Amino acid sequence: MNRHLAAINGVIPQENGILQSDYGGETIPGPAFDPANRPAPAPPSSSSSAFRPVMPSRQIVERQPRMLDFRVEYRDRNVDVVLEDSCTVGEIKQILENELQIPVSKMLLKGWKTGDVEDSTVLKSLHLPKNNSLYVLTPDLPPPSSSSHAGALQESLNQNFMLIITHREVQREYNLNFSGSSTIQEVKRNVYDLTSIPVRHQLWEGWPTTATDDSMCLAESGLSYPCHRLTVGRRSSPAQTREQSEEQSTDVHMVSDSDGDDFEDASEFGVDDGEVFGMASSALRKSPMMPENAENEEEALLQFAAEFSSRYGDCHPVFFIGSLEAAFQEAFYVKARDRKLLAIYLHHDESVLTNVFCSQMLCAESIVSYLSQNFITWAWDLTKDANRARFLTMCNRHFGSVVAQTIRTQKTDQFPLFLIIMGKRSSNEVLNVIQGNTTVDELMMRLMAAMEIFTAQQQEDIKDEDEREARENVKREQDEAYRLSLEADRAKREAHEREMAEQFRLEQIRKEQEEEREAIRLSLEQALPPEPKEENAEPVSKLRIRTPSGEFLERRFLASNKLQIVFDFVASKGFPWDEFKLLSTFPRRDVTQLDPNKSLLEVKLFPQETLFLEAKE
Repeated sequence: MNRHLAAINGVIPQENGILQSDYGGETIPGPAFDPANRPAPAPPSSSSSAFRPVMPSRQIVERQPRMLDFRVEYRDRNVDVVLEDSCTVGEIKQILENELQIPVSKMLLKGWKTGDVEDSTVLKSLHLPKNNSLYVLTPDLPPPSSSSHAGALQESLNQNFMLIITHREVQREYNLNFSGSSTIQEVKRNVYDLTSIPVRHQLWEGWPTTATDDSMCLAESGLSYPCHRLTVGRRSSPAQTREQSEEQSTDVHMVSDSDGDDFEDASEFGVDDGEVFGMASSALRKSPMMPENAENEEEALLQFAAEFSSRYGDCHPVFFIGSLEAAFQEAFYVKARDRKLLAIYLHHDESVLTNVFCSQMLCAESIVSYLSQNFITWAWDLTKDANRARFLTMCNRHFGSVVAQTIRTQKTDQFPLFLIIMGKRSSNEVLNVIQGNTTVDELMMRLMAAMEIFTAQQQEDIKDEDEREARENVKREQDEAYRLSLEADRAKREAHEREMAEQFRLEQIRKEQEEEREAIRLSLEQALPPEPKEENAEPVSKLRIRTPSGEFLERRFLASNKLQIVFDFVASKGFPWDEFKLLSTFPRRDVTQLDPNKSLLEVKLFPQETLFLEAKE
């Protein structure tokens, strides 16, 4: 037993350990330990929490803005709000609007020491203490309908109770979180883990008069919600305990005799203390952290995250859901500016350090905030042999045999472990292995030390990546300029080819038109009647036709010839009548507008006439 107590005392702050209570801003010496292993997360009908990430402490980070804690009560709900003093009252209402689903316009926020304040009021101007209590009134909203007793009990079963337990002999206080469904017996067994006082020898003060049976759940026991104070001590013998119980019957004292034989001092029965310790811890667990034969890592991690929230609450690191290779991709194989460290949390349910490490270190707001900002957190449970062997295989593949052997040789009481991994070019380097026997400050310091190493390496990687991108940009620009040049040359060549093809096409059309025109001209020329002689029995008309170029065409026609023959003659000389018009001078008229079937005599082109050709518009 001494060995396990020494292990617990190694991680629980002794003289200097100060924990911040969630109720009333009270600072309580000693550790805050979650022995129930499975406190259910607060449902919407009980209490919830809204906060902004904060850094660990003023000793570690300089010039940190002052944070204010507000516990806001509304009907049967409590909402915790944490924000900077530079925020306004309206921002608190906006957070409450999201949590309570109540419009800001219908919400009255009361409880300010200075009286009612405006929404625009800055919190710093109110000179508030760190911890504050407020309440919300909604006069414009109807009250909720009354629920049945069974509904109220079910709601209480889902609530979390804070038990502030004082160990009388050593004058030490413990803050313990339990769900309403936990039993009084579970509380006493976990107090045995902390104080080494067997359940049979525990002498209690402060239990309600209705808490008469150790099998009763806390929701039915009449405990004050959300916080209840108890005192526990050791009685020297069963007879003495019964005497004290009879003498002080007016006070509410409880001596636990239920199941006491199972929790006598191990030395009295020759039982190894480790077996008793393991039995007490195992009795509290309703389900394993991780299934032993999960089909894939994602399925196993989904159960791990859900069980972790059930045991230790919702304020915990965001566990990456996916394979270890996927976590590597997310953390390392991105741009240098976006890379993060990889934190691998190795859980072991059989270690006496696990509950303290999870509830007090891993779930501390400063640790949760720092991990979420700078790390990808991946988790695995080594409790089951099959899961342990599976992780060692992954470890050997990704980190090498040395790291795998180091984890393989770790004793159960040295767990849980926190591995800090940094991706370094083509390899993965284990920067630090943090064991469970640590404190919040030491854990934060080691995380920050790993971040310093990572940041220095990241700056080098960013510089190399920027230089490589600059070279690639220059090459890309050169390639683009060359491509554009090729495209321009090809465009010019294609344009020239199109121009040549168009010229060839037009030339072909022109030739075809000329050939067609020449053929028409020759046919008209051949079809013309022979030119009559000057001395002819029939009357002869002599026509003189001036062309646009100034030349004259002269020919004799019979006066009886049709005007169409004149048109054909002019066309045979290269002046088709559909392109040119034939005009007379005195009187001026357009001969092409006359009836071509009339004779020259009828259109008065006899005995002689001078005409001239003019191109039509």
